[in-house]
Amino acid sequence: MSSGERIAAADDVPADTTLLFRVRDVDSEEEREAILVRHNGDIAGWLNYCQHFTHIRLDKGSGAEMRNGEVICTNHGAYFRADDGFCTFGPCEGAYLADIEITVDDGGVYLTDDDYTFVGRGEIETDPVDRKSKSNYEF
Repeated sequence: MSSGERIAAADDVPADTTLLFRVRDVDSEEEREAILVRHNGDIAGWLNYCQHFTHIRLDKGSGAEMRNGEVICTNHGAYFRADDGFCTFGPCEGAYLADIEITVDDGGVYLTDDDYTFVGRGEIETDPVDRKSKSNYEF
C-alpha cells in the first residue's frame, strides 16, 4: 500500500480524457489543479496548465481533449504527450508540463509528491481568473 494520499481508483482514470483534481502547494499554500492521464496502461500526473500561457487550463472541468496519446490545449492548439508531458506541437513546442508525482498501487492512484497535498477531486471552485475562455486571441 502506498503512503501517499489517495486521489482515485485507477479504474476511474479514463483512457480518452483526463481526471481533474486539486492540490495545495506545501510552501505557498496555493491551491492548484492537476490532472491524471492514462496512456498505454500507465497513469501520469500533471499540473493542469498549458506551458504557453500558464494560467490556461487543459482540463476546464469536463476532461481535456486527447488525441493519439496526447493532451490538447484547446486554447492554443498545443499537444502534450500523455506519458512524459512533452509538447510536440504548438506555440510552446519543446516545453514540458509540470509533473505531479503519483503512485499506482493496489488499484488506487496516490499523490506521493512531497511538494503538494491532496485537496479533492474536481476544479477549483473560487477561481479569480477566468480560465474557461476558448479564445486564441493574444493581447
